[in-house]
Amino acid sequence: MTRKISIASAQLNPLMGDIAGNCSLIRDARAKGAKEGADLVMTPELGVLGYPPEDLVLKPSAVAACRDAVETLARETGDGGPALLVGAPWRDEDQLYNAVLLLEGGKITARRYKHDLPNYDVFDEMRVFTPGPVPKPVDFRGLKIGLPICEDIWLQDVPRALAAAGADMLLCINGSPFRRNINTYRHEAFRAWHHDVRLPLVFINQVGGQDELVFDGGGFSWDETGKTVQCAPLFVSSVQTSHWQESDAGWQCAAPPLSSPSEGLEADWQALCLGLGDYVNKNGFAGVVLGLSGGVDSALSAAIAVDALGPKRVWCVMMPSAYTSQESLDDAVACAELLGVRYDSISIKDAVTTYEEMLGPLFTGRDADTTEENLQSRLRAVTLMALSNKFGHMLLTTGNKSEMAVGYATLYGDMSGGYNALKDIYKTEVFDLCNWRNAHVPAGAKGPNGPMVPQSVIDKPPSAELKPDQKDQDSLPPYGELDAILHGLIEEEADAASIIACGYDADVVRRIEHLLYLAEHKRRQAPPGVKISRRNFGRDRRYPITNRFRDTI
Repeated sequence: MTRKISIASAQLNPLMGDIAGNCSLIRDARAKGAKEGADLVMTPELGVLGYPPEDLVLKPSAVAACRDAVETLARETGDGGPALLVGAPWRDEDQLYNAVLLLEGGKITARRYKHDLPNYDVFDEMRVFTPGPVPKPVDFRGLKIGLPICEDIWLQDVPRALAAAGADMLLCINGSPFRRNINTYRHEAFRAWHHDVRLPLVFINQVGGQDELVFDGGGFSWDETGKTVQCAPLFVSSVQTSHWQESDAGWQCAAPPLSSPSEGLEADWQALCLGLGDYVNKNGFAGVVLGLSGGVDSALSAAIAVDALGPKRVWCVMMPSAYTSQESLDDAVACAELLGVRYDSISIKDAVTTYEEMLGPLFTGRDADTTEENLQSRLRAVTLMALSNKFGHMLLTTGNKSEMAVGYATLYGDMSGGYNALKDIYKTEVFDLCNWRNAHVPAGAKGPNGPMVPQSVIDKPPSAELKPDQKDQDSLPPYGELDAILHGLIEEEADAASIIACGYDADVVRRIEHLLYLAEHKRRQAPPGVKISRRNFGRDRRYPITNRFRDTI
């Protein structure tokens, strides 16, 4: 008898801890799968609770609530509709597992536990979960189905063991976060074993923002030869049903047309918008407020916010001081007009004067220095936080990764805020993203169908404008050089000597390395922000604050 199966891949965007809401997403996906003739609906890793749950799964009541929810979903499959694959934390004999559960015919018919628990980069599942045994296939409607979970297919032991145990296909649920070129890395890792195992693979993934992480979705299916036969869109929720039938030539798959994956700056832009938008929406903020200085970082931050939330939910405020140039005032107005956002100007000149007079007796005999510069930045933060408190908008901070790396930012000043879209974006990438968005309109963008950042903002030399004629490169090397050095120190964990060997000045490299270590205490107090690179500040790169190590050159 010809064997066949129809599988609905549900690419869902759960809200951490909203078990009832997440189960509603699962029910909706099952209903859609039923309409498309699905026998089985796959949902993401730990999708009942959300991923990554971190220490939330150490709370017994959260785990118990997930179990109750799974058992309710299981009973609902007694209606004759599709079976369900769901992910949930599961306690079994006093051990806590990351589980995938097969729900069919009104009950839980199979459980499998994640075997390979990741414990690197942003992952620390060994902290909270027990590794399960190497899983065996489960029986489902005449087929033997392998149910690896995420990391289980990044390594080779589980797929090979499932194939050896007679699995007919592999159905893998995932919570695999975005970083640049992640789809290339996924496919390379999976092909390392697939050409030998030669089983159909259905990979589904979570989509959406969870604190600093963004999940891109991008589920796909391979046939036995490794050919892509189904591919979900990136960065949006979807349910796609693929219909599989076995013949003498192997498994054949009929599925919706393949989606074209986003790449490069387009993928970065979509990830930034999704991360910021979900953070604001899932945490219940009315919108965002930010300081629009006339500089490129605040302009780009505002543009991302507009594409993510729409112009009506973005409030831009210029806060001029005695050192704010007319050019910056004009550029801020031009940017706000392009974006279509609310724009206000609140001068901090009088506040600066008041503080200088208040502190004057204590500062007598001391020259002006960064203290007076930082005072301006901190007064701007106080102003923006007052607006945030009064009107319910989240304060969006605007510093880029280059500045955060070397401490070219004011603690309790321009670093203040609830979230930072540019936290993992180097300054040179800021310019690249501005130019890209001015020339393109990404899918789903809520901003204008045209340029969003004035060219004058992109072209002018960056400046904090905290003292007369100030330019960033008075204190820092050119951003192209700075970013190259930082990329080596941060992304590659290269020692200073190897960076100098690439042709960079030794004194400059030593200084940048010193500033990178010195600013750790600032970064530890910075707001979260979207992870884009392989090593972001926060979950990926965790250096001690008290640290005297420096490379010997």
